[in-house]
Amino acid sequence: MPEGDTILRTAQTMDRWLAGRVITRAQSAVPRVPADVLVGRTVLTVEARAKHLLVRFGPGDGSGLLGGELTLRTHQRMGGSWYVTTNDTPWRRPAWQAQLVLEAGERLAICFKAPVVELFPTRETAVHPVLRGLGPDVLAGPIPAGTVWSRATSLLEPDAPVGELLLDQRVVSGIGNIWRSESLFVCRVDPWARWPTIGTDALDRLAATAGELMGARVPTTSGAGAVPGPTPIGAPGGGRRWVYGRHGRPCWRCRTVIRSGRLGRQARTVWWCPTCQPPVASPGSPGPGTRA
Repeated sequence: MPEGDTILRTAQTMDRWLAGRVITRAQSAVPRVPADVLVGRTVLTVEARAKHLLVRFGPGDGSGLLGGELTLRTHQRMGGSWYVTTNDTPWRRPAWQAQLVLEAGERLAICFKAPVVELFPTRETAVHPVLRGLGPDVLAGPIPAGTVWSRATSLLEPDAPVGELLLDQRVVSGIGNIWRSESLFVCRVDPWARWPTIGTDALDRLAATAGELMGARVPTTSGAGAVPGPTPIGAPGGGRRWVYGRHGRPCWRCRTVIRSGRLGRQARTVWWCPTCQPPVASPGSPGPGTRA
């Protein structure tokens, strides 16, 4: 599943490609997103909100519910993607996989196989049932101290592991499986530690570290160019990860064998170093069989 840094890079690319341009033609395979409503509208901005990509359109010629400014929201989950190209260039994926095609003169933006594609009046953004429930985005700037703790207190059970907290988009948003494993390692936190046992400051540090790791992969200029590789804080060069995807390999810090296991209600795999991230003794800690 694309994480916040991937969605932000996608939004930046699409914004450079489409912002300020008029949609001259559109195709939609999504019944609730009528293509004709988008034709003639100007793309105002393309933005990232955690793992959600938002395309903002100016007002159309008509009236009624879809007459004012509109927002297109997509969530790519595991198999979706956006792709920009020109109308004289072959597509990278089969046409039957395209759910939405936005054409602005010679420029195209194509949405492939995103499981969530919806269109709604921009004025309803603040009350959108999904967007309004998101926690602070780690890539949107510094998160006020204590915010993650406060949201976790109101949303999570006290026995929830911190590794699960980092994936709960209601508590803090934008983090996915890669950067929760990497940030836990950098901060030397056991993924299975019950979140109240690590304290407010540690939660703040985890969110800030995830934002820093992800932010390192986002271009800081508006010009085109290669996206930098995923080199973690202090890690060896060459775009190598600290722990993610490295089960059975030696830790870059201490040479202990990296381990992995299923964590949380969604049973997502997490990677960690048993030496750099020692278990926290707390009531109800998982037994040996919980970890691979």
